[in-house]
Amino acid sequence: MISIQIKQLTKRFGTVVALQKVDLTINPGELFFLLGPSGSGKTTLLRCLAGFCTPDEGKVLFGDDDVTHLAPHRRNAGMVFQSYALWPHLTVAQNVAFGLEERQLPRDEIRRRTGEALESVHMTRHTGRKPNQLSGGEQQRVALARALVVRPRCLLLDEPLSNLDARLRLEMRGEVRRVCKEFQLTTVYVTHDQKEALSISDRMAVLDGGRILQVGPPREVYRRPARRTVAAFIGEADFIPGKVLAAGGGRATVETALGPIDGVLGDPTLPPRAGDAVTVSVRPECWVIGREKKERNCVEGTIGGAVFLGEVAQYDFICPGATLKIVELNPRLFGQAAEGALHASVDPEDAVILVD
Repeated sequence: MISIQIKQLTKRFGTVVALQKVDLTINPGELFFLLGPSGSGKTTLLRCLAGFCTPDEGKVLFGDDDVTHLAPHRRNAGMVFQSYALWPHLTVAQNVAFGLEERQLPRDEIRRRTGEALESVHMTRHTGRKPNQLSGGEQQRVALARALVVRPRCLLLDEPLSNLDARLRLEMRGEVRRVCKEFQLTTVYVTHDQKEALSISDRMAVLDGGRILQVGPPREVYRRPARRTVAAFIGEADFIPGKVLAAGGGRATVETALGPIDGVLGDPTLPPRAGDAVTVSVRPECWVIGREKKERNCVEGTIGGAVFLGEVAQYDFICPGATLKIVELNPRLFGQAAEGALHASVDPEDAVILVD
């Protein structure tokens, strides 16, 4: 296992700055996700790691080796592309063996390692098939086996599940994590799918405009977004503008159109002062709807639009000054919108105060 270090990496395409002095360390054996909207720089960063892009400034290190200017084939990094990039005229076994043949390994070793790689992704029954005879999930497994068979120092994945249907994506998420952990590979995975990242990553980085906005474990990034951009990209949130009444100890009280809200700072290193404009971010599932009025962080309102989804219901909660998006788990109130006033409350731990 190796670490990957990215130091002050900058990449420009003409006048467009795709990466701006990016610093990042990925730990040995870590399954690390790069997320962000289109144009955020995540794919450019992955291509710099793979050697398909040469940065204008900065360094890329695999362990202690500076690979910044090495050609892709000299980095010993496995790459799985979004399109899989399988040779259509070769069989499954021939596709997987291709990298070993290019390295001119002995025929017996090629056969053995190809068999082991296909077994690791449960594709030994399809060795003689061509790619057009495989399902999308099977093609994805072959692409993964082809990357693993060369025994790479690290694995780079560029939205590998985006071409699969929802059921297959769900199935393959766990499979990708299993393979990466089984082979003890340091893995960098680019995606725009937040559910993929939240469900299988060890840590993630959210990028926007060529900069890293936040790095952390998935639960931390979701529950404690440091910026509004992060909160908006990872899941849904109600954003409530206001001004700080008091702040200290990583917490603050904010005066809003809904009344005062106590909460925690998304970025404790940038504490606001009294009078500063801030935004309170609350995840829809963190609101609790009931008849009883709470003493803190509570607003009165009525249910407007409502959608029943079985295990959850989604509400438009209309209150003076705002309409909140609220998700109720195990719905009890669905269909009772006209039965008197309701109150929505949120725990201060779930009200995140954002300075930007």
